[in-house]
Amino acid sequence: MTEKADSEQPTAFHQRPFQPPAGSMDLLLVRHGQSEAYVDGSPFALVDGQGDPPLSELGAEQARRVSVRLAGAGIAAIYVTPLRRTAQTAAPLARRLGLDLQVEAGLREVYLGEWEGGEFRKRVAENHPISQRMFAEQRWDVIPGAESSEALASRVKDAIIRLAATHSGQRVAVFTHGGVIGQALALAAESRPFAFIGAENASISRVVISGDLWIVRGFNDTAHVADLDGQARA
Repeated sequence: MTEKADSEQPTAFHQRPFQPPAGSMDLLLVRHGQSEAYVDGSPFALVDGQGDPPLSELGAEQARRVSVRLAGAGIAAIYVTPLRRTAQTAAPLARRLGLDLQVEAGLREVYLGEWEGGEFRKRVAENHPISQRMFAEQRWDVIPGAESSEALASRVKDAIIRLAATHSGQRVAVFTHGGVIGQALALAAESRPFAFIGAENASISRVVISGDLWIVRGFNDTAHVADLDGQARA
């Protein structure tokens, strides 16, 4: 009796790694690399009313690091926005993987109204009273002429749903902007609008999309560019 009892050990159940739900889209949201500095009085060129600076020298190196980091990640498609800093950041990875860049305009940056063309950077750096209100109220449209938070949330959600319908069961990389990444994760987490504002240049965030279920799997991963941090802040 004792020998039989000793041989019948209870079944052990180990912790299992996360597995995306069947048919879900595994979405990597990559913020573009550092763009050129805004020089007071010399606004950036505009594309459809939005500032369109190119990458800085540091931003180009960040883009290269992103391509190394994601080369083996099993990415099936790469999307960018109409603004060139996203395409420039995505280009090294696209070359490595032999993938074309596809444009998803719904994931372009927040429209900043009268603060477009680089003015936003200046006003935030100066701690302008409107920028204080923006962060306190967690709304973009306290800036004159800027996009409302509701409009931003709607277009970001619609764009991600479109991608999920196209890429069932696939991993997709979207090279986009800080405001959009913040909004996407806020939608997934049902959090405050600005809870995820502040994704660093060249950072990687991850959301798994399975129908109405959006699962946050990572935010602001910068391990691949961590040793460049001092240069980024210079």
